[in-house]
Amino acid sequence: MNLFTELRKLVIAELGAMVEAGALPAGLDMTAVAVEPPRDPAHGDMATNAAMVLAKPAGQPPRAIAEALAARLAADPRVARAEVAGPGFLNLRLKPVVWQGLVKAVLQGGTDYGRSDIGGGAKVNVEFVSANPTGPMHVGHVRGAVVGDALSNLLAFAGWNVTREYYINDGGAQVDVLARSAYERYREANGLEPEIREGLYPGDYLIPVGEALKAKYGASLLDQPEDVWLAEVREFATEMMMQMIREDLAALGVTMDVFSSEKALYGTGQIEAAIDTLRGMDLIYEGVLEPPKGKTPEDWEPRQQTLFRSTAHGDDVDRPVQKSDGSWTYFAPDIAYHHNKVKRGFDQLIDIFGADHGGYVKRMKAAVSALSNGRVPLDIKLIQLVKLYKNGEPFKMSKRAGTFVTLRDVVEMVGADVTRFVMLTRKNDMALDFDFDKVLEQSKDNPVFYVQYANARINSVLRKARDAGVAVDDATLAGADLRLLDHAAELALIAKLAEWPRLVEVSARGNEPHRVAFYLYELASDLHGLWNRGNDEVSLRFVQEDAGTTQAKIALARAAGVVICSGLAILGVTPVEEMR
Repeated sequence: MNLFTELRKLVIAELGAMVEAGALPAGLDMTAVAVEPPRDPAHGDMATNAAMVLAKPAGQPPRAIAEALAARLAADPRVARAEVAGPGFLNLRLKPVVWQGLVKAVLQGGTDYGRSDIGGGAKVNVEFVSANPTGPMHVGHVRGAVVGDALSNLLAFAGWNVTREYYINDGGAQVDVLARSAYERYREANGLEPEIREGLYPGDYLIPVGEALKAKYGASLLDQPEDVWLAEVREFATEMMMQMIREDLAALGVTMDVFSSEKALYGTGQIEAAIDTLRGMDLIYEGVLEPPKGKTPEDWEPRQQTLFRSTAHGDDVDRPVQKSDGSWTYFAPDIAYHHNKVKRGFDQLIDIFGADHGGYVKRMKAAVSALSNGRVPLDIKLIQLVKLYKNGEPFKMSKRAGTFVTLRDVVEMVGADVTRFVMLTRKNDMALDFDFDKVLEQSKDNPVFYVQYANARINSVLRKARDAGVAVDDATLAGADLRLLDHAAELALIAKLAEWPRLVEVSARGNEPHRVAFYLYELASDLHGLWNRGNDEVSLRFVQEDAGTTQAKIALARAAGVVICSGLAILGVTPVEEMR
């Protein structure tokens, strides 16, 4: 049940009636007509921009359209008042019975309340994390992992067919560095002094890799030239690192559907095929790029190269795909990888990159636009940095990793649920401060605690009612006399519950899972506010003297709990039923 959708249908129907009556011209495009919460709740329960967006095409003053529409809407049994404001905005107030009926709808729908079909079953690929397989995941990867996983949950809840994908960057020079670093730990496992020279990975996490290499090869690789052992050690170490990464992700509650390998693109003709596809569109040519203004990008060289005409698809400059020596640029396998996604039949692609990949956004969008003939949109979300603090000071700790704080460090210190929620308390393109002390404190300033405490309070009320012999199963609560929920504070909480289905759709359309975290904090605040008012106003307490009134009051609390649990599930956070 989406009240905003229902009221929009009413507005569209009445506008259609005005067209039939000759009050509005035929052929008006109603697409931009919206019904949404007003900016100021004091103005009403809902607001519509219908008169404002239709005034120009209708050739009428917006206020005149709004007044005529208001008279029609006021006649609907759900509408208490329809008032015109300003130049033509129209505010609606709904009758209490509408809000009371919504509580029943939430209880009957359960955690499916708010679920949407706007995705229409379209196939969407969400690629996230995609860390180099050279060590454990660090705190920067944590945020990308949480955003990608929560976004995947959100899209699935809103009707998309979601595939979570991890792109293994195992085709570059970094995996050779991994192999050399692991080889030194292999030498160490065989009783020799490792030579962790500059440029190698120094972390202790490679010690088990060296021991595993010894268990498999004994001493047979010692004193062998690099060309003898490099390929085997590289493959062995990469697989062990990927197993570690899978375990790191599992500790955070993240499971991937697909792991794709960059290395698998080389020598298989896939890169050549992708470039040939672009060449067939006259988007590949030989040329020399103009010297860039300002900072020189890594892929610029003042000589003949094979270039992708990415400017034909919205990029600022054309991009090299093959160097003058015949080797591929970093961009070429990425083109092939996204070509593979397009060929797999995805209707939408989402990439979640670190902020340092900002220069890749336009070129990747141009490549996907070209390869899909504009059919498949690509949205790229950039994840800004996470700054760690403890005891008021910047926090840097990880003997195991060598130079950075790992995902495991964070999860072991505060838990996966706290980690996930906090990572969604800022929009992805904003820097985030993660204070180990504050995320564990029990206060309103800690959104994790505040939302979980709301759910725990709701469960405590349910337990108290059961202990008093009051039936509080959802079916019984849905059948309670909900007309007893008539206080302004109770109706305000119901109005917040009514926003949930709309919030799901807005968040899913914008690929913005952080909106769910924001909403849950606001809902928890409304629930706590009602609870605290009950300390002074006995009539607002959830447990009353008679069972019927208690059931009505608890129906509202339980409905809030349903939505909190549903939202937490999207964030990948387990609800807390009891605070200790």
